[in-house]
Amino acid sequence: KLRQGGQYSVSLSASVASRCYSHAKAETDEEFDARWVTYFSKPDLDAWELRKGMNTLIGYDLVPEPKILDSALRACRRLNDLASAIRILEAVKDKSGPHKDIYPFVIQELRPTLTELGISTPEELGIDKA
Repeated sequence: KLRQGGQYSVSLSASVASRCYSHAKAETDEEFDARWVTYFSKPDLDAWELRKGMNTLIGYDLVPEPKILDSALRACRRLNDLASAIRILEAVKDKSGPHKDIYPFVIQELRPTLTELGISTPEELGIDKA
């Protein structure tokens, strides 16, 4: 996961706490990513579920991986919801915080998907200045 520090990292304190206080198996980064890709790839996902999923995902202390965002943007296209697609990109930029290298990396990774789906970035639309 891309964490606020701009690096791939694992939260040791969370995994230690999980081992000490819970019998549940800790979710790996790959399982986390796969869970969210699967969530956004559901063919019957509706607009409310899309917004709920993004709200939950953005609430975590991480910047979602491009493959998760790819799946979410494809859900926006299935729902014909350009506004949500733009809000997703704005949320990623906001979550990147002061780490100026994260957002350009995510956009670079998503560029083929954005082009395929006909989605412009907030910067391309000129709405990043507001």
